[in-house]
Amino acid sequence: MKLIETTPVADRFIEQWNDSNDYIVAHTSGSTGTPKEIKLLKSDMIVSARATCRFFNIDSRSLLVSPLSADYIAGKMMIVRAIVSGATIAMTDPTNRPDLSRFEHIDLLPVVPSQVDAILANPANTVRIKHLLVGGGKTDESLENRIGSSGIDSWASYGMTETCSHVAVRRLGNPDSCYHALPGITFTTDAESCLAIHADSFSWKTLQTNDIVDLIDNKSFRWLGRRDNIINSGGIKIVPELVEQKISHLIDVPFYIIGRPDPKWGEAIVLYLESDKPIDTATLANTLSTVLSPYERPKEIMVVEQFERTSSNKIKRKIIVT
Repeated sequence: MKLIETTPVADRFIEQWNDSNDYIVAHTSGSTGTPKEIKLLKSDMIVSARATCRFFNIDSRSLLVSPLSADYIAGKMMIVRAIVSGATIAMTDPTNRPDLSRFEHIDLLPVVPSQVDAILANPANTVRIKHLLVGGGKTDESLENRIGSSGIDSWASYGMTETCSHVAVRRLGNPDSCYHALPGITFTTDAESCLAIHADSFSWKTLQTNDIVDLIDNKSFRWLGRRDNIINSGGIKIVPELVEQKISHLIDVPFYIIGRPDPKWGEAIVLYLESDKPIDTATLANTLSTVLSPYERPKEIMVVEQFERTSSNKIKRKIIVT
C-alpha cells in the first residue's frame, strides 16, 4: 500500500491494523436500532477486501480515493483493500462536497448518496472516475437516473458491518436491476423470504438477515425491504420500501413511510416529509391516491423540519411525536 493522503482517523485505524490483535473493533450504523460494538476478524476483512479487488480489478497500479471516515466500516475497508492489493490510496476528509480535482484518474471511489450530486456536478469527474461505489443508504429513482446518465461505471453496494462491508453489488442506472454476489458468496432465503448469506471463506459461514428479497438464484436477488419495517394494517402486510419506491417520483424532499399503532387497523400508515417549508398535504394525498392502492395510502401525512440521522447520514425511521 502507498498512502498519499491521510487523516488522523485513518492513521489510528492503520495502527490498529498493525497491532498484535487478530480483530478490529467496529460499530454498526444504528439505522435499524441502537449502534452496537462488534469485533471483526482481520482475516475476514482480508477475504472481503480481496473479493472487492477481484471484482473491480484493483491491483498495485490502481488509485483508490476515499472521502469516507475510517471510523466506519466503509472507510476501514478501503484501507484494507489498498493493503491487500498494493494499491495507492488517498484518505480524504469526509465531506458532502468532495474535491477530486487533484486526482487525474481514480480506479475506485466509494461514496454515500449525499455526496453524489456534488460529484456529478463536475463534468471532469465522469472521465476521472472509473468505478463509483455508492453505499450507506437508499438511492432513489431520481438519483439513479442522474447516475445512469453520467457515464460513470456506478454500483450500489449491499452489506453490513458484520460482513466487513458489501457482499453484493448492483449496477446503478436501472432501478430494476438486481444485486449480484461478490466472489465466494451465495444466497438463500428463509420461510419469510429473508436473505441468508453464505460464505465458506469467512469465519461466520452463514449470516441470516432481516432483509426481504426476491431471490433470483443463489448468486443474485432484488432487495424489497426490511422485515422489521413491515406494516400490518387491517391484516394486510405492507412493505414500506416498496410503497416508497412507487411514490419517489412524486416527492422532492426526503421522506419515509412507517406504521403507527391504530385501534381500528392495528397499524396505520404514516408518511413523514422533511421540509422547513409548508407542504400542501391534502393535494399530495390526492396525487398519491392515483398511484397507490387503497391499503397503501397513508392515513396521515406529517411534515417535520428535520429528520434524525445516523452518523453516516441514514434517516432513522421512527414514529415522531409532535
